Amino acid sequence: MTLELHDSILQSIGALADRHAIRLYVVGGYVRDYFIGDAVKDIDFTVVGDALQFAEIVAAHFHSKAVIYERFRTALVPVGEYKLEFVGTRKEEYQAQSRKPIVTEGTLLDDLRRRDFTINALAIGLNSDNYGEFIDVFGGIADLQAQILRTPLDPHITFSDDPLRMLRAARFAARLQFTLPSDILLAMKEMASRITIISQERISDEFLKTLAAKKPSTGLKILFEAGLMEYIFPEVYRLGGVDLIQIGEQEYAHKDVFLHTLQVLDNVALVSDNIWLRFATLMHDIAKPKTKKFIKGTGWSFHGHEEIGARWQKNIFRRMKLPMEYLPYVETIVRLHQRPMVLVDDGVTDSAVRRLAVNAGDALEDLFTLCKADITTKNPKKAEKYLRNYDKVFQKIVDVRERDNLRAFQSPVRGEEIMATCNLKPCRAVGYIKTAIEEAILDGIIPNEYEAAQHYLFIHKDIWLEQAKELHYIPDSQ
Repeated sequence: MTLELHDSILQSIGALADRHAIRLYVVGGYVRDYFIGDAVKDIDFTVVGDALQFAEIVAAHFHSKAVIYERFRTALVPVGEYKLEFVGTRKEEYQAQSRKPIVTEGTLLDDLRRRDFTINALAIGLNSDNYGEFIDVFGGIADLQAQILRTPLDPHITFSDDPLRMLRAARFAARLQFTLPSDILLAMKEMASRITIISQERISDEFLKTLAAKKPSTGLKILFEAGLMEYIFPEVYRLGGVDLIQIGEQEYAHKDVFLHTLQVLDNVALVSDNIWLRFATLMHDIAKPKTKKFIKGTGWSFHGHEEIGARWQKNIFRRMKLPMEYLPYVETIVRLHQRPMVLVDDGVTDSAVRRLAVNAGDALEDLFTLCKADITTKNPKKAEKYLRNYDKVFQKIVDVRERDNLRAFQSPVRGEEIMATCNLKPCRAVGYIKTAIEEAILDGIIPNEYEAAQHYLFIHKDIWLEQAKELHYIPDSQ
């Protein structure tokens, strides 16, 4: 079969290969997505010969620069919005406890055989004598049409060569909504512990890509059922299972928090591509197993799970080597996800509304996205009522935030002025007084205005200074 390739960059690189007597193929995801109909800007090329040398030729042609990975004999060449990766035909093998493969030269067939799934073991010729010629050795097109994921070799061999492929199976299943045959799932279950030899950076990258899928629950269920979740994210693994307690002849069950979380996550995924909102959604009930308690006459309680879950995030981010700049956002969403529910009552005070507006900050809209997604009742009338209530509360918060000028809120009287007015040097008492002024604004005692805050400081400073001394917030030397 010969395909029509209209991408001019492929034609240019194919012509370069001819000029330098190089046999060249485009492989993997570009070919797969050609048949799916997705536009791809990351293109993998297999070179029969010296891939690094040819990458330098391509980089020079496009006035770019090749990024060489000498150990793996691969090179990346950025060209405009394209990322072009070049690799020589090769074999790869991982030793039992190694995170890095042993790479040796091979044929095009060797290169296709070493790939993770048949749908990624597809190639297209780019030389003038075979331009557009489609190569499908392992039945990848049939698997694409059947919407299943198979490995080119026995799955135990494929996963042993690179255990990260077990996570990629979950990711592709979620992205493409493909199913995994029983032999693939069985191999994943039998080899789950081998994922521990893979670096955390690679694991986290695949995990976030799974969260980014159109329906992330598909991939996360696979990770859970295959036993991989226990190794890569034990907190999420512990969400699984139904809590059941029997008192007399009566049984009291609580829903499976893992399945509930996946339902909420899919609901969020329908309306937001924000990966960190999706991550926060996965985390929102993460501390429920830690805080669960059955109270006779009341039922199951998870008191404080939102605060504990928020406090866990720093260790989770560090362990998973996630970018720390997103930690405060995730902490905020997890910590506050119960708060809007409390504000549904018409009798709620403006003080409570102000506090949520300030505490949520720029995450306010995302917080309400999660709250709405957390409505999983099967009763449509109840769901509609809850949604209306959340919309009403959200609008009230927006109105109060704008009216009271609460965006990027902090005391209108800054620390330097507090120190000058109270004759203080830098110490904890300054923050204590600043917080007292902020609390007065949030409680509606004074407006969020400089003159009012300055006057409030002047008339209360002696009381606050006395309190600060009792709390040992002022050093004895002052």
